[in-house]
Amino acid sequence: MAVRSFSDPGQPDHLDVSTIFDGTTHLDGKDSALAARATGSSWRASVLRYYSLTKPRVLYGNVLTAAAGFLFASPGALDWFLFLAVCIGTTLVIGSACVLNNVLDRDIDTLMARTKKRATVTGGVGARNALIYSALLGLGGMAVLVAWTNTLVVFVGLAGFLAYVVLYGMLSKRLSIHGTLVGSVSGAAPILGGYVGASNELDAGAALVFLILFFWQLPAFYSISIYRQQEYARAKVPVISVVRGIANTKVQILVYTAVFVAVSLLPQLFGYTGWFYTALMAVLGAGWLVLAVRGLRTTDNDRWARLMFRYSLIMMFAISALLTVGPRLP
Repeated sequence: MAVRSFSDPGQPDHLDVSTIFDGTTHLDGKDSALAARATGSSWRASVLRYYSLTKPRVLYGNVLTAAAGFLFASPGALDWFLFLAVCIGTTLVIGSACVLNNVLDRDIDTLMARTKKRATVTGGVGARNALIYSALLGLGGMAVLVAWTNTLVVFVGLAGFLAYVVLYGMLSKRLSIHGTLVGSVSGAAPILGGYVGASNELDAGAALVFLILFFWQLPAFYSISIYRQQEYARAKVPVISVVRGIANTKVQILVYTAVFVAVSLLPQLFGYTGWFYTALMAVLGAGWLVLAVRGLRTTDNDRWARLMFRYSLIMMFAISALLTVGPRLP
């Protein structure tokens, strides 16, 4: 599974979550900055280059949501061994997807300022070695999930991996304005995997956590597409701001922010949380919604879009924290 929360360079990353997959985005090329610091031929520099290929901030953001999904589905006694197995397996599978995405996106990364220093672009890690590294991570992660979790987790992990690498990375990101929607499916896979890891069933709770993360990604990564519009245009990546313009993108951001806020308040209605979760999510969601409305009137699009994205990160951490404690509080 992966966070664009499984997301990445070509289009806004979804927690990749990534974003959980790309959820949080590569966060403005922080993995590229890591690779740029790994100069020389020392073993430490080599380790840093390989580490950077996993898109660490995307990786950790997605694993955070996976852990939140597991804890949300475990309001009682926690099975620590199962929890660790889900988190470790998920981490390795997401890391594998991110490394493979780096290999596939070398042509795009070369054209974008924040990604042109990635190790697969500069030659710091060759394509062959990166593919082997990705395979080892993926096989290791799937082995952990198969051996110590359940069939649903394995299915979600595999489906998320394929959605991110094939449907998103190889196809929709390059060919369609709807790439972000496809990437958001993979970006919501980690939290779903965490949930079914604990519950071993697809129920209303599974649908809720998936939808919350799915709709969170759209305003977050449409915001990135605004302040990175010129880079995407230069790389010929058909993100919404390039194809339909900034005004239309702002409207889409407002719509999806409103949908996210509505969906994020549903857990109490289904009996999963109490008023504490709902009250805090309502306040935080209202703040994000007000910021989205202000975007319709602003003339400084880049500044506003960056604020929207930064607020989305606050929301991601809030979602993870509140889903974790919500079932345990009034």
